Amino acid sequence: MPQSKNPPPMKHPLFFLLILIISNSSFAQVGTIDSTRYPKPVVFTAQQDHDQMMKQLGIKTLRPGPSGNENAPNHANYDESLANPCPQLPDPLVLNNGKKVTSSDTWWKQRRQELVQGLEQEMYGRLPENIPGVTWTEKITDMEFVGRTPVVAKQLVGHVDNSGYPLVNVDIKMVVVLPVNVKGPVPVLIMFGFPTLPAPAQPSPDDLEKINVAFKQMMISNDPKMKVIFEKYPAYNPITRLQGPGFFAPATTGDSAPTEQLLAAGWGYVTIDPSSIQADNGAGLTKGIIGLVNKGQPRKPDDWGSLRAWAWGAARALDYLETNPKVDSKKVGIEGVSRYGKAALVTLAFEPRFAVGLIGSSGKGGAALERRVYGEAVESLAGTGEYHWMAGNYLKYAASEATFGSRTGCDLTVDSHDLIALCAPRLAFISYGIPEKGDSKWLDQTGSYMPTIAAGSVYKLLGVKDIGVSNDYLKEKMPPVLTGLLDGELAWRQHDGGHTDAPNFQYFIPWASKMLKYNKTPNQ
Repeated sequence: MPQSKNPPPMKHPLFFLLILIISNSSFAQVGTIDSTRYPKPVVFTAQQDHDQMMKQLGIKTLRPGPSGNENAPNHANYDESLANPCPQLPDPLVLNNGKKVTSSDTWWKQRRQELVQGLEQEMYGRLPENIPGVTWTEKITDMEFVGRTPVVAKQLVGHVDNSGYPLVNVDIKMVVVLPVNVKGPVPVLIMFGFPTLPAPAQPSPDDLEKINVAFKQMMISNDPKMKVIFEKYPAYNPITRLQGPGFFAPATTGDSAPTEQLLAAGWGYVTIDPSSIQADNGAGLTKGIIGLVNKGQPRKPDDWGSLRAWAWGAARALDYLETNPKVDSKKVGIEGVSRYGKAALVTLAFEPRFAVGLIGSSGKGGAALERRVYGEAVESLAGTGEYHWMAGNYLKYAASEATFGSRTGCDLTVDSHDLIALCAPRLAFISYGIPEKGDSKWLDQTGSYMPTIAAGSVYKLLGVKDIGVSNDYLKEKMPPVLTGLLDGELAWRQHDGGHTDAPNFQYFIPWASKMLKYNKTPNQ
């Protein structure tokens, strides 16, 4: 989730004292688990887990990933003349048997399934059949303001049923914020990030007086010396009202926080914590939802990685939204930046109930071509720092010495254009910034534009528009910065900011609203 430029005001220090007092007196008693009844969970470091996966695959050595430091001896390639060792992409509209796909019927019944199987097997992993259910509990419901928009905000926890293996606990953290000044159900954008409630609603003067009376009594009871101090300052109240938003908040503009822009346009939003679904490290693969399903044991080569697990978690958030009559569940989107941009694209590709995606600066494993040798490489993702995002089989394409020989990204039968094609005919907005502002060349903006071009042929086959150019990815050139290609269900725009998609929200929201035929105007 993009960070807000206007963080909520700091809560009163005494608020935290109250929370501490309350929490210390309300610990839940956890029952004793007979761990001897279950397989003992494996505790690995990331290196140990990585090593055991290489052993499963018969890999002796991997090629090291390039350095992001352009002055290092092993620096990444940034020479376009060397960037395409295998320029011809596998055609998304040619079946595995060589026959051309000429109808939407053949796409849905055959080719799409072939691509799903290839991407699952070699890149992202398969969802297991025995994933337990999720029960959502609303922890807090509050009426608040975000900018000028009145909202209802809910903090939720989604507990994954771990009765089959109680040694691993998974509680998904999520916040749902919906505008209350719009009639009827609203579209919602689910964003990968760190869920926090907006600034809490303020008590009325009468309620605040009652709180202060009770708080003074509690402090005096805890320390009788406080009575003398309060008598010395009889008009002083320890807890005061914070300056609230609402009427006095500035008008929403394209520079406002993305959450404010969404709400001002009549959208709701959800923030979901990926780390509460699955840890963002290799050591966590025997924990989280992957570890729970595997009963604490290491992955097999085609098991899902963190990107697919985060996508699964987003789909469970959508399950919850489908039960809320204030949400138009047919108009729910997914958003993320960087590694979460990868996860957002994986979500949109594999979870067909999502209507739209904003894919921010996703790089390799996301929109950027795997077979390109420019900046971030397959070897980068196959190393111990990032391999957990992918299926174990992905390591094969960085192997220099293995029982099967050596392989590179050119040996993949699928690539990122296929991942984007799986989103068709739904809405996909591919977003990048510029290297000069911090959206590094490492991410390979050109290598993300090329698959967007190539995936367009599938959008056209299914009767909708792509970004509006030919599908010749070897000849089409990336448009200038700030040139939005936003006339179709597939969209592209490179803003002039850094490693964020926030500058593109002012273009994404009207584009998505138009394409989804959503035109409700909030009551101000």
